[in-house]
Amino acid sequence: MLESSRMSINPCRLVAMVALLVGLALPAAAQEVQYLETNRDWHAFQFTENGNPVCYMASRPTREEGNYTRRGEVFVLVTHRPAESSRNVVSFISGYTFQADSEVTVTVGNDSFSLFTDGETAWARDSATDNQIVAAMRAGANMVVRGTSSRGTVTTDTYSLFGFTATLEAIDQACGF
Repeated sequence: MLESSRMSINPCRLVAMVALLVGLALPAAAQEVQYLETNRDWHAFQFTENGNPVCYMASRPTREEGNYTRRGEVFVLVTHRPAESSRNVVSFISGYTFQADSEVTVTVGNDSFSLFTDGETAWARDSATDNQIVAAMRAGANMVVRGTSSRGTVTTDTYSLFGFTATLEAIDQACGF
């Protein structure tokens, strides 16, 4: 069983990881990603896409567990796209391809949520669930994410929620919410 503890990450490296791994290869109409701030374990960013602001926050797990030999970068994002009336979109990047038709379980305190998967990413099915997850994250101390790889490997990632609320407020302000 491999287990890794949290590595400190510099915000510039996180921007590059997010851009590469999420496929956020910004379109020609998008400007460079701007680092906003860091609050404990969370980092806030903003960029402009087709003249509209996009704000997001990201964090890496403090603990990654699973019986795997190799795994890519792992992180969680919360994204706002005000021009699309989109707020609090939660996504998890697993560092591996999820098992087909599998679900990811997210647990914060006593609250548990099921997310659908596609490739290396998991999302909530609707904005109501996104908002419930974000509300739980604001109130919680840590979050546990369980998923299954295409090879059947079960992983458990634990995220710190310290700094979550302050970072959410930063992207809310940057995107005018």
